Formats: sequence, structure tokens, C-alpha cells
Amino acid sequence: MPQSAHLPVVVIGAGPIGLAAAAHLTGRGIQPLVLERGTRAGAAVREWGHVRLFSTWAELVDPAAEKLLAATGWVRPDPTVCPTGAQWADDYLQPLADALGDRVRWGATVTGVARAGRDRVVDSGRDTQPFTVHLITADGAEERITVRAVIDASGTYATPNPLGADGYPAAGERALSEQGRITYRVPDLTDAHVRATFAGRRTAVVGTGASAFTTLAGLAGLAETDPGTHAVWVLRRGISGSTFGGGTADQLPARGALGLAAKAAIDDGHADAITGFRTTTVEHDGDQLLLVADDGRRTEPVDHIIVLTGLRPDLTFLSEVRLGLDERLSAPVRLAPLIDPNAHSCGTVYPHGAAELSHPEKGLFLAGMKSYGRAPTFLAMTGYEQVRSIAAALAGDTEAAQRVELTLPETGVCGGAGLFDQDSAGGCCAPAPQLIQLGLGTHAAVDHEPSPGGCCGS
Repeated sequence: MPQSAHLPVVVIGAGPIGLAAAAHLTGRGIQPLVLERGTRAGAAVREWGHVRLFSTWAELVDPAAEKLLAATGWVRPDPTVCPTGAQWADDYLQPLADALGDRVRWGATVTGVARAGRDRVVDSGRDTQPFTVHLITADGAEERITVRAVIDASGTYATPNPLGADGYPAAGERALSEQGRITYRVPDLTDAHVRATFAGRRTAVVGTGASAFTTLAGLAGLAETDPGTHAVWVLRRGISGSTFGGGTADQLPARGALGLAAKAAIDDGHADAITGFRTTTVEHDGDQLLLVADDGRRTEPVDHIIVLTGLRPDLTFLSEVRLGLDERLSAPVRLAPLIDPNAHSCGTVYPHGAAELSHPEKGLFLAGMKSYGRAPTFLAMTGYEQVRSIAAALAGDTEAAQRVELTLPETGVCGGAGLFDQDSAGGCCAPAPQLIQLGLGTHAAVDHEPSPGGCCGS
């Protein structure tokens, strides 16, 4: 689109991948415009600020971003330390956004992306037209911006999967979530108000993975000081030897310790597991709630339900552009086979870039956690490699766009969920995992995007 080369490239989302994209574009002499609906960098990351990552600072800072920051006098934190989400946002993402200056717009909510003057049906002249980005500003005004390309790094954290096992909310779920009886985040049990919500009460935890492990371990720690605190762990599948992760064999000790802590919560009687339970309905039992499965089984009454069944991308504002998405994962069709969770962990995903992230709509890219669709175990390092390649492609540097500049460790450095003390001398990569008891002051962490982790979205 040579006639629109003077136009900016819009980046949606001022999270880790979106800001890295802006840094790479800036380094290529391309004008970025980051549109962020929040008021600070890493708005989604801040929502799980109490969560500690598995990844160290060495894996959480993008090279182009560090170069931009160095000019401001910024110094990278200890590369061996695993920060919390709040530390990542305060000590890296916000300084990076500040360095980008007016190339970041706050309070800008994107409501639509389209080819200028053409809906998704029209073929004529499509590839030569710039994009029109529709947005609502912080004061509620509608605005349209003409841009040469779009990098959507808005993440998936705002759209968690529902409780219903068929992918839709279970009967009664919507109303109860509005009342706060059903939530979709790892609770911060260091917060007095949140702790009081769960102390001495029964909580259903639905889902598997590090998010569920963190919550189970946290509730078990709460039970040590507040008798009557109990968790009911609801799994859609059965429990196998791999359910709790690698344990002592995990080459990431913090991740292995998390699985061991979740298992201990059950072994010590602080949680009960219900397997093969696919929820269709939530019913009232007096002031309490119970879950009903498709086979008619019912859980015991609980006071609160925490749903941790993964995340999904919001594609509503992309309805007028042509996307090429895998029918199962909602990820780009050429990327999907590389990230299929049935075949890959984060450490076995081949580094990829503009070619795998392209769509029928030229000049449009989904990057970061959003590019993974419904697949988990996204890495920040993977996202940084994605936007490096995309920026090179937009600059016309085909050789750099196709080149792989990232080698992932075989075991991966997935997400957060370290059950270790913040001041541990060994950081999060100590030589041997141990079961670490959670107290109320401990900051546990969780693997998402992402939910959170060395991997989260924006």
C-alpha cells in the first residue's frame, strides 16, 4: 500500500506485546499509534498484579523496548528475579509507555476495524485501501482514524471462558456473575476484603492448570488460619498422573511446586475433587449454590464459584475485516498447528512471525496472547519475536521478517505461578522444587493468559 505509507500503524493494546510492537516500529522508522482503553500501561496485567510470574526479568524485557528505554536511563531489574504482575507493569511497562510519549493514547476503546469505505463483502480495490479504525475516546466521543496497518495486541484477559461446559454460560451463570457470586479471576487472598469473602466458607474452583492450582493452594493456606474454609475442585476430565504437572521432575521448580501444593490441598483434606463434571446449570440451595452436571450429578452446596476455564479472543470489533482463523482454536490458520495444546507445550512451540500470523486481510495482524486464540501457554518472548517480525514485514524487510531470532528452552518458561518467597536468593529458578506452604502474605502466581505469566496478554 505505497500510497498509505505515510500513515501510522495502529497497535491495539498497551500491554507487553503492544508496547513492544510500538518499540519495534519506532526502531524501523514507522510511526506507531498505540490505542489503550485503560489509563495506564498493562491494564490487564495490573488486574493480576498480586500474581508472580514463572519467567524472570531476562525473559520479560523486549530487546527493542530495552534499547528505547536505555536512552531514558532505565536499567533492567535483576535478570534472575521473577517479578509480580504489578512489578512488571510498574517497573517496565509504564516506563516504556512513557518513553513512547504521545505515540500512546489512553482511554481509547477500539470499536471497529475496516477497510476504508468497504465492508468485508467488497473485493474491488480492497488491498489498496488503508484501514479505518473506529474508536470511542475517554470523553465518550466517536472518532475514526485512517491507518496503513493494524496490529491487534489487545489480549484475551477481558474475555474468560464461561462455566458452561459447552462453551456458553451455564443456566443461571450470568445473573450470579453480576451479583459477584461467580468470579473468573485468581483471588488476591492478601487483600483483607477478598480474604473475608472466602474465609470459613466453601468455594467451588472450576478448571485445571496453574490458575486453578494457585487458587486451591491459596484456599488451603487460608484454611490453616480460618477453619471451615474448604474448596471443591470441579474437573471436566479425570485425574491422571499429569494432572498436577511435572512435580519434582519439572525443570521450573516454582511451577512444579505449584502442582505439588495443589495436590497437598486435596491430600490434606482442604479440598475435594469431582471429576468428569460438565456443568450445565447453577442452582440455589437456600443462600448457597450448587452446580448441576449434564449427567444429573450435583455438587455439595458452596458459597462462591471461581471459574478458571481459560480465555478466548474478542473478535467482535473485527467483524468487517477478513480473518483466516482455525475453526477450533480461533488462531491464525498457519499458526494453529504449531500451538495446538494437544500436541505442544510452550517450550515446543516453534518461534514464528509475520508469515504465520497473516490473514486474507493484508496489513492486519493479531499478535500476542490474542494470536493464540483459545490455546494456553503463551510466552512473552514468543510475542516479542512476533512483533519483531511483523515490524520488519511492514518495513519491507522480507529477509528479517522471515528470520528466526528466538530460541526457546525445551521445557519452556510458561507463565506465572511461583509459590516462593519474593526475596528468595534463588529467584524462581532454584535447583530443586519443594512443596512450599502458603501463608496469607505469600504472593502466589498463575499461568494464563494469561492468563498471567511470563506469558500473559496485554
